[in-house]
Formats: sequence, structure tokens, C-alpha cells
Amino acid sequence: MQSTKYISSVQNPLIKKALLLKEKSRERKKTGLFLLEGMRELQIAKGTGYDIVTIFYCENILTDAPNNTFLQSFSADTLISVSAEVYKKMAHRDTTEGILAIVKSKEHQLSTLKFNNPDPLILIAEAPEKPGNIGALLRTADAANLDAVLIANPKTDLYNPNIIRSSVGCIFSRNIKVGSTVEIINFLKKEGFLVYCAALSASQEYTEVNFKGPTAIVVGTENSGLSEDWLEHSTQNIIIPMEGEIDSMNVSVSAAILIFEAKRQRKLTN
Repeated sequence: MQSTKYISSVQNPLIKKALLLKEKSRERKKTGLFLLEGMRELQIAKGTGYDIVTIFYCENILTDAPNNTFLQSFSADTLISVSAEVYKKMAHRDTTEGILAIVKSKEHQLSTLKFNNPDPLILIAEAPEKPGNIGALLRTADAANLDAVLIANPKTDLYNPNIIRSSVGCIFSRNIKVGSTVEIINFLKKEGFLVYCAALSASQEYTEVNFKGPTAIVVGTENSGLSEDWLEHSTQNIIIPMEGEIDSMNVSVSAAILIFEAKRQRKLTN
């Protein structure tokens, strides 16, 4: 690997910029950039067409850096070696791999959503607040190879470091769009989707509905559920029967149960 620039001070302007991207949603939105940590996540991002602007690596941690074939695929002016002190300041994880990058974010407007599948299966999450839940939903979507994930009324930007970490890079591999609840409902009506809302009221057991056409599975927050807008426009509210003392599960667990029932039904027709 060609020799690269070395930074040993956290006061370096580029390091300060990276720290702002790590810590401030406003900075990520303003610049259209975000800080990405981890070799696997970086490989997925590159493989799915993300523009890698700058890579930081720490040779004390990434011990094979000079011979790393992935790093060698980038030009020398993209690569910056940093000291262990600088890297520790930039890293988000407790355990890390010695590599981070400044990456250009993609656009996620609902208006750009297209489907290759004539009967798409999509997941919609309304106003999810916990980055860990969003990441888990994206991992489920990836496992089921869903056609899209829509975030209605998002409470945080998609490139929050906690979402990236909890999604294990699935944020880069999935077709993700954002919009208001009203915008997404109008889109679903225009595209002829069946809309199945996970809700307690006027609900049918999830195994008794037909998931085989163009289908949207809609989940809300664990505390307040879905807004009235969704319940008014639902094709059918669905419920997972509970046999214990509580009446709800973690949203990502519930979504996984519903999604894989839909996948099971669809396989019966193949």
C-alpha cells in the first residue's frame, strides 16, 4: 500500500469534522456526510454504491493495514493513518476494528421508490424512536429480503451511529425511504397495496389474513402504537395472540413474526 498521510492530533480540522459527523445529526444533514465504523459495514457500503470520501485507519489496531487488500483498492489520497489516541476519540464502539470512514449519504425520498417485484412486500415503521429498534428492523428486513422499508415521521436521521451499528450494515443493503404518514398512506393507495396494521383494536389473527398481493406491514412504537391515520386506512388490523401476562412484544420481534408469516404464505404459491 502506498504511504499515506498521518494524523496524531485530535485538534486536526479533519478529525474535528469527523467528530461533528459522529455526534451531531444537524451536521450530518447539512453536509450530506456521515461517519462509518467497521470493516464489514464499510465493505457493504462500498459494494452498494456509497461514495467513500475518506478512510481513517489505526495500524496499532488494524495490524494488517499495509497488506489489507480492501484498503489497497482505494487511492492513497483517500487513506489517512491516525494514532491510537485519535482513533479512540473517533470510534463509537467499545470494541473496534481500527477503521472508520467519512461517507456520502444517499437520498431516501419516497418519490424515488420503485419496485421490481409485481407483488412487493414492504415494512413500514411509524415514528420509531430507539436506534436499536430501527437497526433490528433493518436486519429483519435484510433477512427476509423485503422490497423496501419505509420510515414514517422519523425521529432521528438514518445515519445515526447507533442505527448503523445495530443494523450491522443492513442500512446500506436495504431499499429505505422516509416520508410523513400521510405521504406514505397516499403512496400505498396509489400503488394498490394491502395495508396490514399491527394493532389491538378490531384485529384479526395474523395467520388468517392474505399476505400474497402487494403488501405493507405497518408497526408502531411499543408505547403508543400506531396513529389514527394508519388505523383509518388499514385494510385489516392484525394481532399476534399473547398467551402470557403482557399484551405486547418488542417491535422488531413482532415485525419479524409478521414478515415471516407473509414469506411463508408466498412460498406456498411458488
